[in-house]
Amino acid sequence: MKRYRHGLVLGKFYPPHAGHHHLVRTARDRCDRLTVLVCAASVESIPLDARMAWMSEVHPDVRVVGAIDDIHVDVTDPAVWDAHMAVFRAAVPGRVDAVFTSEAYGDELARRFRADSICVDPGRTVFPVSGTAVRNDPVGCWDFLEPPVRAALARRVVVLGAESTGTTTLADALAAHYRARGGVWSRTAAVPEYGREFSGRKLAALRAERPGAAWADMRFDADDFPLIARRQTELENAAARIGSPVLICDTDAFATTVWHERYLGGQHEEVARIAAAGRGDLWLLTDHEGVPFEDDGLRDGEHLRPWMTARFAEELTRTGRRFITVTGPHEQRLATAVAAVDALLADGWHFADPLPTRGGDAPVPELR
Repeated sequence: MKRYRHGLVLGKFYPPHAGHHHLVRTARDRCDRLTVLVCAASVESIPLDARMAWMSEVHPDVRVVGAIDDIHVDVTDPAVWDAHMAVFRAAVPGRVDAVFTSEAYGDELARRFRADSICVDPGRTVFPVSGTAVRNDPVGCWDFLEPPVRAALARRVVVLGAESTGTTTLADALAAHYRARGGVWSRTAAVPEYGREFSGRKLAALRAERPGAAWADMRFDADDFPLIARRQTELENAAARIGSPVLICDTDAFATTVWHERYLGGQHEEVARIAAAGRGDLWLLTDHEGVPFEDDGLRDGEHLRPWMTARFAEELTRTGRRFITVTGPHEQRLATAVAAVDALLADGWHFADPLPTRGGDAPVPELR
């Protein structure tokens, strides 16, 4: 089998899936050096830099470059080909010895690069998936997506509320409900609240110095809350990479902004920045009414719950986050939460259409 000095794989990877990665890996095995050129039209929903980052993570041993290509696609028009090639050549100016594709456009693309044309699995027999299929049905194609793409597409549901209002109970029950659906849903996770773990360790450290110390003796400082927000976000992102199309989170960095206000007053700039970069899609606020207060040794007191519930609702509203308040006994709260999450999932993933293809049925670089 002939080996090449410099190979090229070109596509939109909108979004990248197992078929794309099979093409890249096949090409890499036959080339000393491989360039993956990611082209994106301005109308598309997923930014070019995100697609490049995903490809670089999955294929760290290849060179990934990107280009914006807003030229319409017409595989029968030489002038259109010339315009596309100007974009491709600007991004990959050096010599290319082989062009690897899975489409009918490959021979013409290779000819214009003065390279060999290598067609890989044109019938999609190894991985029966396409970019169009992923955009139309991400859930149905979930197993064809790599971890960074799953992390970006997973719908994130945050359960938050004042102390002893059943947030953990609801988060765990909600995750169990979706796991019971089976298939890709069986990997639905509930991300635990890192703040409680942090607080428990902090109290244990205090008691090591002062035996008999209680929660009332605890003091937080400004550095604690960015650490909690960052770690909570890290746990959330790690779970999204390996989970199902929905991720349940027992609190998030946004909630940490309110807890900072509770203990130290006002906003913390770094915590607010971490919260603003979050990817939550729906927040479920657990009402304190009707829930008995249980002091587990890491809580302030029942008197603070009305204030905390109100502050969460005010901040969720002020920041424009999609949220509902769940009330009543646990079974009612779970039913309300499931209905809200189902509505979120029913909204779909709304990818913008790529630029249309003209000049026949032959597709170009997942130029679709």
